[in-house]
Amino acid sequence: MVKLNRIYTRTGDEGMTGLVDGSRVGKDSSRLVAIGEVDEANSAIGVAIVALGDDPLAADLTRIQNDLFDLGADLATPGEDFAPSEMVLRVVDSQVERLEAEIDAMNDAMPPLTSFILPGGTPGAAALHLARAIVRRAERATVTAAHDAAINPAALAYLNRLSDYLFVAARQVNQKAGGDVLWVPGASR
Repeated sequence: MVKLNRIYTRTGDEGMTGLVDGSRVGKDSSRLVAIGEVDEANSAIGVAIVALGDDPLAADLTRIQNDLFDLGADLATPGEDFAPSEMVLRVVDSQVERLEAEIDAMNDAMPPLTSFILPGGTPGAAALHLARAIVRRAERATVTAAHDAAINPAALAYLNRLSDYLFVAARQVNQKAGGDVLWVPGASR
């Protein structure tokens, strides 16, 4: 369990921060950029939860927020052993598989796409689309970090699948309100 008595420590005042193993890295390192992008994605999902109100999807998104904290801890843990333990949080394949099953279940209940869709519609769907775009950025940052250090492949797969999940979830929310907002190519010419 985490216990924080003080929020500020002053240990990062010179642009360095600590990883799980105690090593220190620059706050601008690719690993820390990826962790920050995951944090922003998690915050955007929090906004989506508020926008959704009492929609049952909000509970699933809260679980995903917990997964993203696990993912942040995973990214903050250097090393090439990606097996979880009591002391080491790692994203695991079953978390990715759960997202895939939920995507399939949501997608099966909707008509197939016939056009690209615009990121909008209801406030909840718009918030989900924004979260999806931020998750894509987190994924890109994590890919960049993987060029510099060993990154858990399951963490990368989770981010990739999460953006798909958020896209389908936004479609589901808009379906309840009448459907997707379709792109009309060249409409403003």
